[in-house]
Amino acid sequence: MKALCAAVAWVLVCGAPVLGQSASVEASAPVLLSIGESFTVESRALGETRRINVYAPPAWDEEPGAARPVLYMPDGGIAEDFLHIAGLLQVSVGNGTMRPFLLVGIENTQRRRDLTGPTDDPQDRTIAPTVGGSAAFRAFLREELLPLIDARYPTTGETAIMGESLAGLFVVETLALEPELFDTYIAFDPSVWWNREHLVEAAPKWIAGAGVAHAVYLACSSEPELARLTRALAELLRRDAPAGLKWHFRDMPEETHATIYHPAALHALRWLFKPEAAEGR
Repeated sequence: MKALCAAVAWVLVCGAPVLGQSASVEASAPVLLSIGESFTVESRALGETRRINVYAPPAWDEEPGAARPVLYMPDGGIAEDFLHIAGLLQVSVGNGTMRPFLLVGIENTQRRRDLTGPTDDPQDRTIAPTVGGSAAFRAFLREELLPLIDARYPTTGETAIMGESLAGLFVVETLALEPELFDTYIAFDPSVWWNREHLVEAAPKWIAGAGVAHAVYLACSSEPELARLTRALAELLRRDAPAGLKWHFRDMPEETHATIYHPAALHALRWLFKPEAAEGR
């Protein structure tokens, strides 16, 4: 037995590759992976260049060149939320739990400027050198980006917008001020504390005018202040939403503000954009 163990040890030692030894197989030079398309826009509304990222997840039963609805997302840079949301679309479209959408991510330049509206709270103005630029950002979407996407890609005319935190604030503000701009509004942990909670206080009025929106989806994490305000919006929707407005609220106390986006987005995409063939399941 001792002789057998010694023989095995000798084979293991002598037959194993030396640490750091070069691989015996040949490999090609590495190339960069790519997903979708990326281009820049010279925005007159914002007075700057903006980068746009676009992804169309494969849909195996879709005709080539078929028109798609469009999901727009602020915080849509490659180093922001674009990649993990693109992954959700790829999986959800691929496994048939979501209709095929075109994903359009808008990369940030000055996030806190673009995603916040006017405020009379001095504390709000301390978060960035410039705030309150949401009207210009909305004009960029309305007058420049949405028409450009419709011109460059086959689209159905159906649109949605999704965002978390300050991007969620922008989603709710757009629903309040210009509900006809998108068909579906999706906001996770929206920062509606902005401007002394003005959007929550004014909600009974703007909710009554939200009937032209196709759907509204809200979710909140365990973060106390954001959860309180998002629940308040949900309660006002429950009380005041006009007939025919499709809306949903999901309380996610198991998530934090840092973790809510991905799991909330998965549920929202499945709930809002379930394929028609699966509606009766």
